[in-house]
Parts: sequence; C-alpha cells; structure tokens
Amino acid sequence: MSSHVSTAVHAYLRSAAGPDARRAGPFLIRFDEHDDAGPFNYAVPDDGASPTAGEVAALVAAFRERSRTPRLEYVPQASPGVEAALLAAGFVPEGRYPLLVCAPGSVVDAPASPDVRVRLVADDPGLWAVARVMNEAFGAPEATGHDVARLRRVLDGGGLVAAAVQDGKVVGGGQLGRPHEGVAEVAGIAVSAAYRRRGIAGAITALLTREAAGAGVTMPFLTPADDAAARVYARTGYTRVGEALHISLP
Repeated sequence: MSSHVSTAVHAYLRSAAGPDARRAGPFLIRFDEHDDAGPFNYAVPDDGASPTAGEVAALVAAFRERSRTPRLEYVPQASPGVEAALLAAGFVPEGRYPLLVCAPGSVVDAPASPDVRVRLVADDPGLWAVARVMNEAFGAPEATGHDVARLRRVLDGGGLVAAAVQDGKVVGGGQLGRPHEGVAEVAGIAVSAAYRRRGIAGAITALLTREAAGAGVTMPFLTPADDAAARVYARTGYTRVGEALHISLP
C-alpha cells in the first residue's frame, strides 16, 4: 500500500473522531458518551508513532475513566511501531481486515432484486428506518434517538445515508461518512436477515460509492468484516490496498 493511502485513511479516522476527541500522548481517541459499543469508542495513533509503555498506560487510563474498553482502529502501515507496544501491554488483536478502495468512477453496478429500490435518504423517518435496520443487523440494542442523531451528523458533515426498500419497508441501509480531504468510509452496510442474498448489500454499496463523487470524495474506502462481505465489495469494484487492525485490551 502506498504511504499516501495509509496516511489519508489515518487522517480521515482522526477527523471522524470529531471536535470532542481526546488526545492521550500520540493517540487521538473518539468517545461516544451515549454508546459504549467498540465501533464508536477507539483510538487512532499518530503516523509513525512509537509509543512508550507510559503513553500506552495513559491511553488505557483514558478509556477506563469512561468505563470503555481500551481499543484502537488503525492502519498498521502508517504506524508500524505501535502494535508491539500494545501487545507488550496485553492488547489482543480483534481482527485484521482488508482495506479496500474504489474510485467513484470505477464502481460496478450491482443490481438487487427487481422489486428492491435503493435510494439516498435525509428525512427523519428514513433515518429512523435505517438506524433500526443497522442495529438489528449488527445485534445492537433497539435504535434510539441517539442513533438517528448520529446519522444526522453524517449528513450535516457532507456524508450520505442510503436505504433499500422492498415490500414497502426499509430492509437495508448504509452510510458514507463525513468526507475529509477527499476520503470517506463506506460503513454500516446492513440488511435485515429475511432479505439477505438478494444483492441488496452490493446495491447499497454501489450507490454510496457512485454518489461519493458528488460529495467530494475521491477515495471511498471500507473494511469488510469477513470474506463473504469482501466478495460483495469486490463485485462493486473495490480492490485491496492494505489492512486495518482492530486491537483491544480485554
């Protein structure tokens, strides 16, 4: 992977931490005061960081103060000196995920079943429906106003939210995060269990990636959770350029 891609993705992850991010030594931490789920609470190291044991301890303390599990999501190629320091402190890798990118002009149409309509949404009823599908698909608690507010912040920051509609109801959803210097993450691709294997995830991904150019994004990226998801994204034009590491302290 080129150093440009890894540093661009890192810059995006730090931007996504938002204005309330907290710094602990060479780490920038994203905290969600309303939700203790791992994907909303993680640190990103500075590029090229080589943290000391004391700096890792300060990072852990910052998470513990908020009753959060200490964890990081980052691109090892951008900070090759970090993993050894984390492992020495007892951190355990949750997973190493392929980092995929796709230029918006290279996206491949991935049509779903003919009776499925995929569209962008911005109204509150649409955001509520997408939040419900996402939480259901990822085994999270029932959606709340905080989940909807999180999607609204994505839109307010220039990102996108998509919904797949079948039988008159929203059965899938996904988002393109708030762009930062032409980079944004395609994430939260979710399909209700009863509607899977109908091409819906691919259609949502293709729509968000195609529309990314209009949102000022030249490098949409994603990190599939498993091989099956990776195959879906490959069919829409995504190619692997590296890996992302999720690592936490049990």
